[in-house]
Amino acid sequence: MRIQVPATSANIGPGFDSCGIAVNQYLVIGIHEPTKAWEIHHDLGAEVPSDAENLLIQTALRVDPNLTPHSIQMVSKIPLARGLGSSSSVIIAGIELANQLSNLKLTNQEKLQIATEIEGHPDNVAPALLGNFTISSYVNGQVQTVLHQFPKCAIVGFIPNYELKTSDSRHVLPEELTYKEAVVASSIANVMIAALLKGDLKAAGQMIEADHFHEPYRQKLVPEFLTVRKLAKSFDSYATYLSGAGPTILTLLPEAEAVSFADALSNEGLDGKIELFEIDTEGLKVYQ
Repeated sequence: MRIQVPATSANIGPGFDSCGIAVNQYLVIGIHEPTKAWEIHHDLGAEVPSDAENLLIQTALRVDPNLTPHSIQMVSKIPLARGLGSSSSVIIAGIELANQLSNLKLTNQEKLQIATEIEGHPDNVAPALLGNFTISSYVNGQVQTVLHQFPKCAIVGFIPNYELKTSDSRHVLPEELTYKEAVVASSIANVMIAALLKGDLKAAGQMIEADHFHEPYRQKLVPEFLTVRKLAKSFDSYATYLSGAGPTILTLLPEAEAVSFADALSNEGLDGKIELFEIDTEGLKVYQ
């Protein structure tokens, strides 16, 4: 059996801790024979545990503490601590691992509730589970989400060659906004979401780049950001924004401009990797 979960990009500017998209890089978990103790085979580095301390198994055991240990093969194309939902993909895979091994028949809503309780907010786990574009809330311990198709466009990512942990990136955020600032920030997010649901990428892009919640504070942690945004404008981009807490930078632009922009970006001499992404429309998948 195999479990596949996509990478995700959260926030999309002002949709802070609420909005996210699924993109076509994947975590794949292969479930093999039962063993005396959990064995996780991967090539993700020494910092990723190979036993029951792995987040995959910790999550699965939270769902069902009585799971029989198995040998697990873990392959991930999602870079760690880059703002592409690497931990969220593992949480969704862990929930599904328990769901499959114990035949729990969990609904998507139940999976989303568990994942959000573990992660703390639904912006990454919702698209990892459901695919496409999700708008979610987590209030009074209850998660709600709306799933919608994301407008058709090209998505070019610049993934710097350094990590930026979400916890570190949150430290630069203000502890509070004034009432006036909160109203402005909220109105920008509302228009952004409405424009995306309408398929108006030009209006949505203006709002994405006008975020007041987190990007003005986090941009200084990603020195490549303004270079990428400025260059993208010469290719008629809709928006350039930090993926999640960063440091990955995503640019939305017309499909006809994607390759040219990626080529131009590669000539900037920035230290990182350039990827052309597509929206994943399926989310979590299980192959028997």
